Amino acid sequence: MSAIPQQVFARQKAGINTLIATQSALFAGFEKLVDLNLKVIKATIDEVALRSQQAADVKDPQEALAFSTGLVQPSAEKALAYGKHVYDIVAGVQGELVKLGEEHIAENQAQLSEAIDQLAKNAPTGTEGAVALIKSSLATATSAYDSMSKAAKQAAEVAESNLNAAANATFKAASDAADVANKVATPRSRRAAA
Repeated sequence: MSAIPQQVFARQKAGINTLIATQSALFAGFEKLVDLNLKVIKATIDEVALRSQQAADVKDPQEALAFSTGLVQPSAEKALAYGKHVYDIVAGVQGELVKLGEEHIAENQAQLSEAIDQLAKNAPTGTEGAVALIKSSLATATSAYDSMSKAAKQAAEVAESNLNAAANATFKAASDAADVANKVATPRSRRAAA
């Protein structure tokens, strides 16, 4: 069997392996999202039952105001935590897919380099300049890809940092709003008790 059919079969096998790994990464991410959502639903049902019992035990306006104010901050915290979990899952899947893509590109670059070397060995006399140009073009393309890949990773890191800063700012705003609501509720409840 000649080297070319073996290379074709090897490329096909590598492509199938990459496809299977990609599907596995996507399914694992989907599975994590489903698991997270099931946990959130269960926790929400338990919390609704608990909050319903607490609401039934409220006896005066002061307790009602304190009860309703106490619902705001935990809900904001839970929403932010949920968003963070979803982001972590998606980022993990994206990282796995990027890694698989980089491995696939590296394999293709190695195969292309090998093909160019084979071409250089079998090239007729006088074509050394053309082969050198092809090798130089491949090196330039590889360098450009590496630069773009580094820039994309840096952009992803900046986006993640900005997302974390926005989440922290939102959490602080929700906490501040709950504090203001508590301060406003306290004088009203004192007036209602008087």
